[in-house]
Amino acid sequence: MKHVSILALYDATIASIDSSQQMLNRVNDFLKYKHMPPFYAIDIVGAERNIDMNKGVYRVQPTKLLKEVEATDLIIIPLLCGNFPQAIQANKKYIDWIIERYEQGSEIACLCVGSFVLGATGLLNGKNCAIHWAAKNEFTRTFPEVVPVDDKIITDESRMYTCGGGYAYLNLLLYVIEKQVGKEISILASKMFEIDTDRKSQYPFAIFVGQKAHNDREVLQAQKLIEDQPCASYSVDGICTAVGVGRRSFERRFKRNTGNTIAEYVQRVKVEFAKKQLELSDKTINEIIFEVGYNDSDTFRKIFRRYADMSPGDYRRRFG
Repeated sequence: MKHVSILALYDATIASIDSSQQMLNRVNDFLKYKHMPPFYAIDIVGAERNIDMNKGVYRVQPTKLLKEVEATDLIIIPLLCGNFPQAIQANKKYIDWIIERYEQGSEIACLCVGSFVLGATGLLNGKNCAIHWAAKNEFTRTFPEVVPVDDKIITDESRMYTCGGGYAYLNLLLYVIEKQVGKEISILASKMFEIDTDRKSQYPFAIFVGQKAHNDREVLQAQKLIEDQPCASYSVDGICTAVGVGRRSFERRFKRNTGNTIAEYVQRVKVEFAKKQLELSDKTINEIIFEVGYNDSDTFRKIFRRYADMSPGDYRRRFG
């Protein structure tokens, strides 16, 4: 039997704590129906006996305190809400405990932006971490030694599982169940909880928000120019001329500050504009492609698929 510690972090969402407990308990029920012994022994583990969440709207009473759990097989770090630096500070009591248990051999399943707490342990340094697309910029600034992954829903590396997406943690829990208990039980859980198991990428859900937390005036000026006129035709030389800088050094500055080349940034802004048109307008796909400045529809369709992980037609069928 594997012991699971679901951490009752300050500023965590009650839904991610409760649904983790519910899903693992249901796994035990499924096994019982098969006349098999339970697989999980589950505790909600906290730093105190009573922990207020969501500004006191909820109160969690952990089944065990941190000091009472000297060994555990799986640690579940729940989804955080609110101010991430504040949440890291409030949960400092958990940091050393997580590190010690991991060094003893525990696995860690980190639910979405609970990765800010996991990142604070240093255990992710040099490793991949799936991060919600909306939190990627802040996560990268906070933990520059971690490799952020904003395309995949799930990563699995060095006994640490991470996921991106507010409720993608349900897919992560299914992934862990399949790995530990087996595919049959994981499929049964997906059917009982009606969880779509086809979700592999964040790209269909992501909204491109350019990285602007920097102080490079000319780069910010170029970003604004591109975003204010998403349907204009741009060249890298033309953008450099518009902001009054030389191309060679500016391309390096742009990439360093935004994480994208100038050409990639233009493409992503145009794809984001096209996505909105596919969602809200009745224009044909070719009309939208020409509107964003492409005469070759095949070229834009390839670019669209690169950043949305699906064709324009599939995107419209899902979100239109």
